Amino acid sequence: MALYENLPVYKAAYDLLIESFKMCRNLERDFRYTIGESLKQNIMDIMVDIYRANSCTDKTSLLAGARERLVIVRLQLRLLRDLKQISIKTFALQSERQESLSKQLAAWHKSCRNQ
Repeated sequence: MALYENLPVYKAAYDLLIESFKMCRNLERDFRYTIGESLKQNIMDIMVDIYRANSCTDKTSLLAGARERLVIVRLQLRLLRDLKQISIKTFALQSERQESLSKQLAAWHKSCRNQ
C-alpha cells in the first residue's frame, strides 16, 4: 500500500483544494461564506475518502462517495461561474483539475469493483 500523500489521485485532489482556496479569496462576501466554504469542505471530504480508501480493504463505497462529492463540487463551480464570481479562465482551470480527479477516481473504483 502506497502512502496516501504519494498517490496521484490524492495530489490531484490537493491541487484542486489549493486552487479553490486561492479562488475563494476573490468571491463576494455572500458567496465566500456559503458556496466557497462548502466547496472547500467537499474537496477536503474527498481527500479524506481517498485516505480512507487507501487504508482499508473495502474501497468501493468510499470511492463511490468521493465520486458523488465530486459531482457536488462540479455543480458548485458551475454555479460560481454562472453567478459571475469566477472568470472563465479560473473555471476552465478548475474544470481541468476536477476532470483529472474524476478520471482517476473512476479508474480506481472500476479496478476495485473488478477484484
